[in-house]
Amino acid sequence: MINVLDNGFVRLVDMMGDDSAIVQAARTSYGKGTKTFSEDRKLIRYLMRNRHTSPFEMVEFKFHIKLPIFVARQWIRHRTANVNEYSGRYSEMKNEFYLPEVESVRKQSLTNKQGRDDEELSPNEANEFIAELEKSNSLQFESYQNFIDKGIARELARINLPLSIYTEWYWKIDLHNLFHFLKLRLDSHAQLEIRLYAEVIAEILKEKVPLAYEAFEDYILEAVNFSKKEQIALSKFCSNFDLNDETLLDLGLDKREITEFRNKISKLQNKQSM
Repeated sequence: MINVLDNGFVRLVDMMGDDSAIVQAARTSYGKGTKTFSEDRKLIRYLMRNRHTSPFEMVEFKFHIKLPIFVARQWIRHRTANVNEYSGRYSEMKNEFYLPEVESVRKQSLTNKQGRDDEELSPNEANEFIAELEKSNSLQFESYQNFIDKGIARELARINLPLSIYTEWYWKIDLHNLFHFLKLRLDSHAQLEIRLYAEVIAEILKEKVPLAYEAFEDYILEAVNFSKKEQIALSKFCSNFDLNDETLLDLGLDKREITEFRNKISKLQNKQSM
């Protein structure tokens, strides 16, 4: 179990498959071929690079996660998982609320309507905000507990609890869709709180499926897409492209990747005539 935020955690409960399961599934389609570790790595990288996603769906992870409800509402937008959540109808909610760290309390960004600004508030302003949250949480949970003590149905007593209260769920997802989740939630524009959970899950995947995660990092997470007009602009800089194969090999590209890379450069160069 790995702690996240002040009261949350991520716990890997179970998994089915690993890097070898991805290769095994791919070989069903490709027939006899790769068998060594290095060839397995090349195959996984080829699959990721060319968006052959179904072999990655053969690997599944099941997590037990404790998280604030406002994070859960963002998380549940990823509708490609199986989820079973703690029920406030059957069980009493726990007196556990998320309170942000002082350094993470920021003003609203003027350029990003969904996020906070980079500039920190003064410690006094941040502490005042956190104190108000703590006071409000305490009052609302006390009200909730009074309703429970008076015999009000749990499904009604809970409805005034704030989004900062913690919930728990079991979350099962295949590796292909988990990579999609991480692509979005590891991004610097993702909300800090959900990004911290994504970072923990990413570390788990690095350990459990190192070859697949390496390929994901190289070809998806750290990759950049260019629009048609951006490619035309880039073509202006590619007219004198002269990197030799030895240089590209030193940069970590294999022979197949070098061929694919040169084809991409050729396409960019051709856009100059458009």
